[in-house]
Amino acid sequence: MGGILGRMSTIFRSKMNKALDAAEDPNETLDYSYERQLQLLQNVRRGVADVVTAKSRLQLQQNQLQEKINKADEQARQALAMNREDLARLALTRKQEYQQQSNGLAAQIEQMQAEQQKLVDGEQRLAAKIESFRTQKETIKAQYTAAQAQVKIGEAATGLSEEIGDVNMAVQRAQDKTAQLKARSVAIDELTASGALPELIGEPQDDIDRELAKLGPANSVDNELERMKRQLGGGTASAPQIEGGAQTPQLPPGGSQ
Repeated sequence: MGGILGRMSTIFRSKMNKALDAAEDPNETLDYSYERQLQLLQNVRRGVADVVTAKSRLQLQQNQLQEKINKADEQARQALAMNREDLARLALTRKQEYQQQSNGLAAQIEQMQAEQQKLVDGEQRLAAKIESFRTQKETIKAQYTAAQAQVKIGEAATGLSEEIGDVNMAVQRAQDKTAQLKARSVAIDELTASGALPELIGEPQDDIDRELAKLGPANSVDNELERMKRQLGGGTASAPQIEGGAQTPQLPPGGSQ
């Protein structure tokens, strides 16, 4: 039972990893990591600001104690000038207390200064690393985008090659059909001119009709030629040729054959 559950767990994790890998966008992951690092840097900078603020408060208290020290010293001098040694002793006692407090604050301020310097150094190192990561991130994103574009171009080129092959086949088929139609058109024209095909319009013609149709244009030319001869000869023209025989020559008036 344990072996089956272990295999199921392994299969589930492998499928989950595959699904996550397919869903993961490197650009989004890199941007998210960069944003997280910026948040950490911001936290460090806030820590530096807090240390500086605390140190400033201690320095302010130290300044106030220094003013009290100066005042107590002045009071002791005035009391001695008035022969009031008791007041002078009291003033010097307070001065000593103030001085001890000031020394304690100075030690804390020095400790805070060292802590501040550590935080500033760490902040500078972290900022440099983040800036380096930002440059690397943009480089990786550009390379990933270029790789994506290259893959899309390759896929498009593959699909285009297949489509061009289909188009070439279609063009070849169209050219073959066009050549067949042209050949058929030429054949029909030759058959129609030779009379091998019947007329599509009107009554069908036999061989005699076709011969008469061929003589029609020739007779029209002969008639036109005779008309022009009569016009040029002043109205005289040769007698028409007798079909099937020779033309009879004309004699002048009063002549004999």
